[in-house]
Amino acid sequence: MPSKQSRLSAKKVAVKRTEKTFKRPVDAKGDFLKASEYYGQNVFHFSTAPGIPESVKLELKEVSTLGSSLKKEHADLVAKAVTEWAVSKGATHFCHWFQPLTGSTAEKHDAFLDFENDLPIEKLSATQLVQGEPDASSFPNGGSRSTFEARGYTSWDLTSPMFLLEGPNGLTLCIPTAFVSYYGDALDIKTPLLRSITNLNELSTEFMNLIGLKDVKKVTVTCGAEQEYFLIDKGFYFARPDLVMTGRTLLGSLSHKNQQLDDHYFGRIPGRVLACMEEIDYELHKLGVPAKTRHNEVAPGQFELAQIFRDANVSADNNQLVMATIKDVAEKHDFIALLHEKPFAGVNGSGKHLNWSMATDTGLNLLEPGKEPHSNLRFLAVTAIVIEAVHRRSKLLRVAIASQGNDHRLGANEAPPSIMSVFTGSNLEGIFQAIKDGNTFSPTGDVTLDLGAHQLANLSMDNTDRNRTSPFAFTGNKFEFRAVGSTQSIGFPLSILNAAVAEVFSEAVEFLKEEIKTGSETEINTALMKLTKKLITKSWNIIFNGDGYSQEWLEEAQKRGLPNLKTTADALPTLLDSEQTKYLEETGIFKKNELEMRYNVLCERYITLREIEFSTLIGLIEKNVLPSSLAYKKKLGEVIKIQKDIGLESSVETEMYKKFNFAVETLYATLTTFKSMVANLPHEEDKRALEIANVVYPMSEKVATASNEIEDMIPNTLWELPTFYEMLFLR
Repeated sequence: MPSKQSRLSAKKVAVKRTEKTFKRPVDAKGDFLKASEYYGQNVFHFSTAPGIPESVKLELKEVSTLGSSLKKEHADLVAKAVTEWAVSKGATHFCHWFQPLTGSTAEKHDAFLDFENDLPIEKLSATQLVQGEPDASSFPNGGSRSTFEARGYTSWDLTSPMFLLEGPNGLTLCIPTAFVSYYGDALDIKTPLLRSITNLNELSTEFMNLIGLKDVKKVTVTCGAEQEYFLIDKGFYFARPDLVMTGRTLLGSLSHKNQQLDDHYFGRIPGRVLACMEEIDYELHKLGVPAKTRHNEVAPGQFELAQIFRDANVSADNNQLVMATIKDVAEKHDFIALLHEKPFAGVNGSGKHLNWSMATDTGLNLLEPGKEPHSNLRFLAVTAIVIEAVHRRSKLLRVAIASQGNDHRLGANEAPPSIMSVFTGSNLEGIFQAIKDGNTFSPTGDVTLDLGAHQLANLSMDNTDRNRTSPFAFTGNKFEFRAVGSTQSIGFPLSILNAAVAEVFSEAVEFLKEEIKTGSETEINTALMKLTKKLITKSWNIIFNGDGYSQEWLEEAQKRGLPNLKTTADALPTLLDSEQTKYLEETGIFKKNELEMRYNVLCERYITLREIEFSTLIGLIEKNVLPSSLAYKKKLGEVIKIQKDIGLESSVETEMYKKFNFAVETLYATLTTFKSMVANLPHEEDKRALEIANVVYPMSEKVATASNEIEDMIPNTLWELPTFYEMLFLR
């Protein structure tokens, strides 16, 4: 059927869909199960598994924390225990679950079926548990592997729990793994993340020991990711080729009412959406993912899920499961989940706020200021270390969140700008100002908000406000990296952030070794104050507590000398800058060839995704917009002819025809120029990326604008593509 009929049919289906309910699980008596009763039921970890001796669990933990050799007999015990557990729950297959440089996950399923003395059995061997062999040349590798050099390895990550994924007719045991080449080069996101966690742990633990906390044996990087997404009806999605091909609408006229009234944010969750959210939470809880918060986001049709803080590596794995689960469950409810950073121009896009901190094995959060932050010298020094890390490696942090999708958000009055800055809040800024200037800071004491109504509890003010315009904000007892894109794996931003902080910790450790001779409390406090002053003085220009969206900040940031890498094409060459990457290479978090590989992969990905967008846009204009335009011109022409044939004036119709014809001619001329630009892009990858970012993409926006003008003029019955109004509001 014609696509305009498909659009109208999709509209009818969307508004008449029967809401799919989610039935919460019940016990034998019919009472609802609590989340705590089914939480983690599809998760296996050697540290809590029955059938594995406690002594073996301790040795396995030592392997995972100290990097000692894994004994085959211990791997055998785990393999047997997990096979028994998984098969008892109905699993028929297992897979090594890993995160290649596609940004998503990969898996190859093998049956538990094996033979022993010609008899069929279920078995997972120690070797199959520990090591796999996917084709390394078939995944993004930046030219490091030729087609004939196919061997790669997956290696079991002992720190991340195994889990069962439920399919339509069975379950698959997923074993989280790292993915490396034949020569041990990281072809994935997990391997550098684990290296960065190890490096930061060693240095921050040494730091804590130097300042008198001798009982600290380990510092863990912790994080919790917030995931934003859109839900649209499945019918509208498949009637929009641009959504299917690119994940975003490449053209479309904004509805008259969208988010201007601020009435969607935290509003009542529509019943059909809530049923979907409830099932998402249930599936995640079974997988041991601590989904905590759900709510409407700012834009119509936009929502958010946030999880509780946990170990960074596990949290990164969890976020991959969050994205996959949102997509899978949404389809059950006849939705499509859009994770793209900017699915709809003109309304807020989606990010993934990455909440980040560090915690000791003794239970201390290193970024907890306490009631008197001005006298908490350990907190001030650690915070100054993080601020200097962001200041020093702001270019690398910009690379860490670079993508063609995120380029639509950054600096677009809905997300932080592409300039890296740190929000501290006025209280902490005042403390650092006093330290920098050698003055004494006078605290104002606890501030309580009296709301003027006896029925309401008085509120204690936090030590910082929240600044939604800052890319890197201190939010009370953690930092929030707000610039991460919604489609991204958080593993890469975490790796770069961890490495940047570790670099400054390394220098801080050497500084303290020189300053602390006797280890007295006075000497330690003096050394911490000197360290804080040194670091905060160096990094002062990156502290900004104002409006990051403003033009004034762009001008001020330039005066301060802060880099502004506006596009992905501008940012990616930083990976080839040896001054920026020397610490990464010196510590082995990334080898030089691994950085070059990532540059090649990210550059190629940026170019390819944009070129898919360009081809799709051309197809939409030629196959949908122009045919609808010609049909409307024909109808208008017929009306004008009829009017003239019967002797009636047709000045209004003629004026409409002229205006519409000019719009169509403008679109066609813009499209012709755009097609020529696409056809004549340079072949060299770096030049091609810059040309796309600075010349061709802006022209694609002009094509979209010209098309949107036509959509605003054309009758609703002749427009073939689902509109923003339909996609954002009908569910």
